[in-house]
Amino acid sequence: MPQELLRIEAKKPGGNWTDPAVQFRKGVFCYSAAAKNVRALDLPNPRDWQPFDADWKLPPDWKRILLEGMKERLEKYRSFRLFMDICVRCGACADKCHFYVGSGDPKNMPVVRAELMRSVYRRYFTLTGRIFGRLAGGRELTEDIVKEWFYYFYQCTECRRCSVFCPYGIDTAEITMIGRELLNLIGCNTNWVLEPAANCFRTGNHLGIQPHGFKDSLEFAADELEEITGIRVDVPINRKGAEILFVMPSADYFAEPHYYTLLGYMMLFHEIGLDFTFSAFASEGGNFGLFSSHELMKRLNAKVYEEAKRLGVKWILGGECGHMWRVLHQYMDTMNGPADFLEEPVSPITGTKFENARSTRMVHICEFTADLIHSGKLRLDASRNDRWRVTYHDSCNPARSMGLLEEPRYIIRNACHRFFEMPENTIREQTFCCGSGAGLGTDENLEMRLRGGFPRANAVKYVQEKHGVNLLACICAIDKATLPTLLEYWAPGVEVGGVHELLGNALVMRGEKPRTTDLRGEPLSAEVTHA
Repeated sequence: MPQELLRIEAKKPGGNWTDPAVQFRKGVFCYSAAAKNVRALDLPNPRDWQPFDADWKLPPDWKRILLEGMKERLEKYRSFRLFMDICVRCGACADKCHFYVGSGDPKNMPVVRAELMRSVYRRYFTLTGRIFGRLAGGRELTEDIVKEWFYYFYQCTECRRCSVFCPYGIDTAEITMIGRELLNLIGCNTNWVLEPAANCFRTGNHLGIQPHGFKDSLEFAADELEEITGIRVDVPINRKGAEILFVMPSADYFAEPHYYTLLGYMMLFHEIGLDFTFSAFASEGGNFGLFSSHELMKRLNAKVYEEAKRLGVKWILGGECGHMWRVLHQYMDTMNGPADFLEEPVSPITGTKFENARSTRMVHICEFTADLIHSGKLRLDASRNDRWRVTYHDSCNPARSMGLLEEPRYIIRNACHRFFEMPENTIREQTFCCGSGAGLGTDENLEMRLRGGFPRANAVKYVQEKHGVNLLACICAIDKATLPTLLEYWAPGVEVGGVHELLGNALVMRGEKPRTTDLRGEPLSAEVTHA
């Protein structure tokens, strides 16, 4: 019951934070990666094990591997060494983490989570730590600390909310990323991260959907749109010479409520006559490498650009995804780019130059669509969304990592009559995370997901009670997958949908038959009741 999870103990804990002992109980951790997925990605130490086992079957020289790995990364990433050195423990980040707010566990304070690694850094990589050890804040690297790292670095969604409030600009998500990368060196990883990554290399997408299944899904969507609108839309796949390659998260063509967003994309592209193609090879925009290691992130990102080069497109358009956009905007230039073989994106409909994408050559669908609306290229009937009272969740990666704040709202306000913002300290740059990103959205981790998502759900519940909100719109596939469970628990009666689902509902297409239902098959005139 929600009342039970709300029993959060926020008093000063007993004992010492330096004690690394953790309890892997049901509901608060993710299962380990299957050996077959570790092998598929050429990662170290594939084996059968689980976090609740006493023996994790670590390599005999695991300690040397971790310390050498830390040394290599301290030399390679200047930011990592800087973040290890400059924290003054002011506590500005402490209550900004949704996992700390939802669990009351002091080790989920970003400052303490970083200290779990910083204490090992101090012991082995600073003069005072090597001489004075614990007196200088250092800790010996033990198997218990490895387990502690695994437990807490997989209770961080890398959302970067803490970094917004840090006076020194420390990005604790980068520390989490290094922590997970080090754990990967000794084979301590989770299946919810590595299986999608392995699938992406094997079949092109996280879900393991094969090319014929990809084609069938898109053609089924075209059939459904024909029933709703009376118009047959094209489904170009692997078409060489198209102007634009469109890349989306695989959930858009295989899961609900993502699927309705796909219908919105396809309607939009048909209506404006866009010269584009889907790809069965790059059938995944998401990048789970972000949750594992910099090298895996680089390898997965390269697939999109390899396909753009093979098909000979001019530039790339990307769908409603979260981590795809963080990878592109924060890491592309130093990992894979710049993409000089593509052209600087220019809208073929409005002539707008997307100068922000001159390096990545990839434009977010919300930027593209907002420009179309602003230029008067779309006819929208907002009354078709009158069954919804909408609020908007700023998905962490597009909002905080690429500054995509106003474009989704602009689309929503033009596609809907009734839009209500959540409290200011829970949106835009300060948005709360869904609590299930960064590979934590698995069912065995459900209690921690509900705890981590509580601050976001609480803000949704506020606008539900004040304004009767019954739809939470967002632009991230992980959000669309995990927020329904979160809201069913904390704010029952609120549905989840994509921004381009709302656009598709409102879009008046040339030659369409009289519309009687929205993209969910619900009558346009029906009112959705709310709790």
